[in-house]
Amino acid sequence: MSPLAGHLIHLAYDPGITPQGGGLPGLAVLKNVVNSINLFGIIAVVGALAVSLAVWAWGHHTGGHQAEANGKKGATVAAGAALGLGAANGIVAFFSALGSQVH
Repeated sequence: MSPLAGHLIHLAYDPGITPQGGGLPGLAVLKNVVNSINLFGIIAVVGALAVSLAVWAWGHHTGGHQAEANGKKGATVAAGAALGLGAANGIVAFFSALGSQVH
């Protein structure tokens, strides 16, 4: 066997590591903290969306085109952030499952 073949075999070694719950103490606390951070983010997005919509309406009614454009941008960013926060668990689960199929 050549040295290159030996290195390739070594690189192809499967260590057999898979995610498994319950291995470390504090997993429930960590999940609770992450859930709370996600909730805090969603509440902040609701506030940002309300402010952005108010700026958009104020800019429209006063003729302030810059304020109107900034309100639109803020509303779009807030909607995207809400989408990302709501879908975070599903996105991670999707890519984790996709990554587990790589052999």
